[in-house]
Amino acid sequence: MRSGPIIGIVLTIIAISGTASFAHTQSESLSVSGLLEPVEILTDRWGIAHIYAENESDLFFAQGFNAARDRLFQFELWRRQATGTTAEILGSRALARDIGARLHMFRGDLEEELNHYHPRGKAIIEAFVAGINAYIAETERQPDLLPIEFELLGITPGPWTPAIVISRHQGLVSNLTREIAYGRAVDAIGAGEVSELSWFRPGNPSLDLDPAIDGSLLTEDILETYRAFRRPIRFTPDDIAVEYRGNQAAFNRLASLIPSELDLAEFGDAIGSNNWVVGGSRTLSGYPLMANDPHRVQQAPSLRYWVHLVAPGWNVIGGGEPTLPGVSIGHNEYGAWGLTVFGQDNEDLYVYDTNPENAQQYRYRDSWEDMRVIEERFNVEGELAKTSMELKFTRHGPVLYEDVANRKAYALRAAWMDIGSAPYLASLRMDQATSWEEFRDACRYSRLPSENMVWIDTDKNIGYQAVGVSPIRPNWSGLVPVPGDGRYEWDGYLPIEDLPHVFNPEADYFATANNFMVPENYAYMNALHYTWGDEMRAVRLAEVLGSGRRHTLVDMMQLQHDELSVPARNLVPLLDGVTITDTRIVAVRRKLLDWDFVLDQRSTEAAIYVAWERQLLDRVKKLFIPQAVQELLSLNMKRVIDWLSAPDGRFGPDPLDGRNALLVDTLSEAISNLESRLGLDMTQWQYGDTRYKHILIRHPLGATVRSDLRDQLDVGPVSRGGYGRTVNNTGNSDNQTSGASFRIIADSENWDNSVGTNSPGQSGDPDNVHYRDLFDLWARGQYFPIFYSREKVESVVEQTTKLEPAATSFVGR
Repeated sequence: MRSGPIIGIVLTIIAISGTASFAHTQSESLSVSGLLEPVEILTDRWGIAHIYAENESDLFFAQGFNAARDRLFQFELWRRQATGTTAEILGSRALARDIGARLHMFRGDLEEELNHYHPRGKAIIEAFVAGINAYIAETERQPDLLPIEFELLGITPGPWTPAIVISRHQGLVSNLTREIAYGRAVDAIGAGEVSELSWFRPGNPSLDLDPAIDGSLLTEDILETYRAFRRPIRFTPDDIAVEYRGNQAAFNRLASLIPSELDLAEFGDAIGSNNWVVGGSRTLSGYPLMANDPHRVQQAPSLRYWVHLVAPGWNVIGGGEPTLPGVSIGHNEYGAWGLTVFGQDNEDLYVYDTNPENAQQYRYRDSWEDMRVIEERFNVEGELAKTSMELKFTRHGPVLYEDVANRKAYALRAAWMDIGSAPYLASLRMDQATSWEEFRDACRYSRLPSENMVWIDTDKNIGYQAVGVSPIRPNWSGLVPVPGDGRYEWDGYLPIEDLPHVFNPEADYFATANNFMVPENYAYMNALHYTWGDEMRAVRLAEVLGSGRRHTLVDMMQLQHDELSVPARNLVPLLDGVTITDTRIVAVRRKLLDWDFVLDQRSTEAAIYVAWERQLLDRVKKLFIPQAVQELLSLNMKRVIDWLSAPDGRFGPDPLDGRNALLVDTLSEAISNLESRLGLDMTQWQYGDTRYKHILIRHPLGATVRSDLRDQLDVGPVSRGGYGRTVNNTGNSDNQTSGASFRIIADSENWDNSVGTNSPGQSGDPDNVHYRDLFDLWARGQYFPIFYSREKVESVVEQTTKLEPAATSFVGR
């Protein structure tokens, strides 16, 4: 074990003659208790830390130390969400969140859990945590090191434990919400109609509710606790010190604009991503390329964090969540890998009859079973005494809701609560893979999130492996709630290596975009889910990558920013030949028919098309989806294109005339909306007008503080192009609240050729130069180099940090 906290930092800043890139490089020396040997951190001009250590323990200690130094407020929010301690600073309104966090907390064998992710996982994670705590301890002695957010809230950071690292609160799972929605929809309009309105694959899964399930009792109340602990922390002006507090009117206007990844995930608008690998026969160099752009909520600071880790047995660079050790997307000496969401149904809602004589008993098989009850105590800001709550569990999992009046209980069965399901931590094994075989073996340990992993290596191989924990359901689809009486039990998990995989495909490229990834005649259909993306990004990737062109890094950059709309290419031609009497709309139609379908931020046609598509989808939803379930079911673009291409009686007695009238009416409505928004002069319309498609990244505290501080915390606005169905996924709202902040393109011919992005910057400290310095570069679709060799790194060093073992480091060893 490491000995004690940091005992002091000796800081020296020296100006030295610079490299070709810099007039000066800063140097500092920090004396740190807990290190075995010196560690060197070279921070490049884009804020990426290249950490060089003499041993594995020091490497991960330094990673934790430096990441906490860069992202301390982000670390504190993670810690409080993971431990269920947000009510300590936010009061009773946060108690539901904390109850949810404790209810869904991992409660198994911690040592077994930590060592699942790497043979030395426990030691690695403990070293990482020790580094975090070392930096936190120094802020206790030097409070001026704390970023401004701590002063605004009047709080200080708390210590970390390994249990915080393995928290599942950011696990990218939300299937339970769909189960409730589908169950309610089936109860309202029937399984057949719900199936017709959706696009389930593979096969024709059953949506029928078991006769024991009363669909009328499936209310949103069941999900309150489940949702509470996974939403972002919401601050109000009352949480802010008086001298920094903003006014309530501004808060009311701005707070609703802060995105929730959980909400976006439930509607399929954010949790996406693209990745692809291109083999040597399709590249100019003859060596494979790998590209990845994970789509998550846009936030300040960003979710991802670049780092380069070098020590005996380790030389890996890439991005991950700063609160986790290792790298989840990147490359080492031998290969590169990236991920997108594969999507798995690893949750089920079980519904129980409870005992009329004892509400803490539920029926299982032919008898009553006792719920397991755990008492948890919560500190609530403003209350003197701790609040006690009973958390209840069935044999399947935590009890989310109890309907006493109807004698029902609802519990979550979640594969991600089992050992080995902490998000991304299995990347530690991938970080050391030296071949496709070793990489695929490492994938066997990656249970959450469910991902499409792609691989390239210096031996010119490319590969794909789906990962994630897949419950085998022998007698139901998993799409709707089921009774918890023992008739619906999982039959174990599918081995990860049996999930879809490909090695050196004949086409010599492979791409994923959250699309349908199941091969024909797949042997394990009962271990799959049935809901996928709408294929639009995947269609575009396939046509570009399969074009026969010999691709370069620049081609990959352009493809990551490709803004051609496949839906537009299918929908706009439907306007051709349609009778239009309004000469203004005739001219608009001509513009669209002559357009290249690219949602460029400078394009007038893009502005018109997106406004039209929004109106069209809104009208189609009202036309096709019954009023009773419009809030429960979302439209699939493939289904919409089918309905409009081959209109049926829902469009009226003459379906073609009804469809054509709808096309013209919605186009007219779109033009009127744009005139109200952008003015009457159509020649001045641009899609990327900041009154239309833009990005303004909102800090968690931005809505709560004075306007001058808000300007310091928020980033933007700037113009954007694209939308949620283009490869450059910028979301479907005016303000881009989701999409790729982190990007990587890795070149196996020479890793120093690799490039990346990260917006708005590497640092989480609003006063740091690296808080927003990468934003403009990102917004222009440009990249910075991701240097890997020591020589190249040294050519762009901005700061050198030496971490030296303090005198007490060897006490007790």
